[in-house]
Amino acid sequence: MEKYQKILAIVDPTTDDQKALKRAIELAQKTNASITAFLSIYDFSYEMTTMLSGDEREAMRQSVINDRKQWLESLLAELDLSGLSVDCKVIWHNRPFEQIISQVLNHGFDIVIKGTHQHDKLKSVIFTPTDWHLLRKCPCPVLLVKEHLWPDNGNILAAINIGSEEEEHKALNDKITAEAKQLTKVMNANLHLVNSFPGTPVNIAIEIPEFNANDYNLSMLKHHQGVMLEHASAFNVPEENTHIKEGLPEDVIQSVAEEIDAELVILGTVGRTGISAALIGNTAEHVIDRLNCDVLALKPDGYISPLDIEK
Repeated sequence: MEKYQKILAIVDPTTDDQKALKRAIELAQKTNASITAFLSIYDFSYEMTTMLSGDEREAMRQSVINDRKQWLESLLAELDLSGLSVDCKVIWHNRPFEQIISQVLNHGFDIVIKGTHQHDKLKSVIFTPTDWHLLRKCPCPVLLVKEHLWPDNGNILAAINIGSEEEEHKALNDKITAEAKQLTKVMNANLHLVNSFPGTPVNIAIEIPEFNANDYNLSMLKHHQGVMLEHASAFNVPEENTHIKEGLPEDVIQSVAEEIDAELVILGTVGRTGISAALIGNTAEHVIDRLNCDVLALKPDGYISPLDIEK
């Protein structure tokens, strides 16, 4: 897949099981991409040693960086990297997401791959502030890795907003589907499309007694099915691989992903800030939180990261 030629794999300093790095290797073996294993570290105690000079504090920081780099190199030495170009980079910084996005902006990475944390007692995934910042602000695709394997002939689920008339959403639907289509070739997988639609507003059903909720829902379903089939046809996706259900996006996407045992869900994040950030907060983040497979989050074309601003 030509577009994923430079992979930034985020290393987790708290574990030896580097899910993101392993997934990056798996993808690079299929695409012949280069990988940079990236680790951002910080320890506030090193900044508090006021008895030391600036040079001495810098020497201490450099010592920690060197130690972490050796650890990272030993991790890489245990992995099968035959035929792959892999380098590693360790940076001292207290806001990892800023450094990750800076790497993307300055070195042209095509995709960021990051592992997620499992909460042992709750059996759910815990997302860190770094995860959310990347989803909102990283200009390139972000792949969040969970425990699900990528088997041959598996299923990729592209979540689209087929009911929207907004050009931004239509363009993002096309981008999501095209990206999913390319990944099915790389991963030898099957492509499925999913879309949800809202049911009858409760207040209408109450305030207008003669309003027929069943007819309304059926009409909504038929409309979304028609638009979905038109979209699927443009990308040669068979009708049996399209899924339209009534409900909240997070419920529908989770339900279909489990039903087809998806290995990867691809969705769009508008990535806005301020009040309109609710668009991602209400949909994409809730969806990602509940899935047990990898998630690839894409930005619309023309998206500019808030960090990509000349100071």
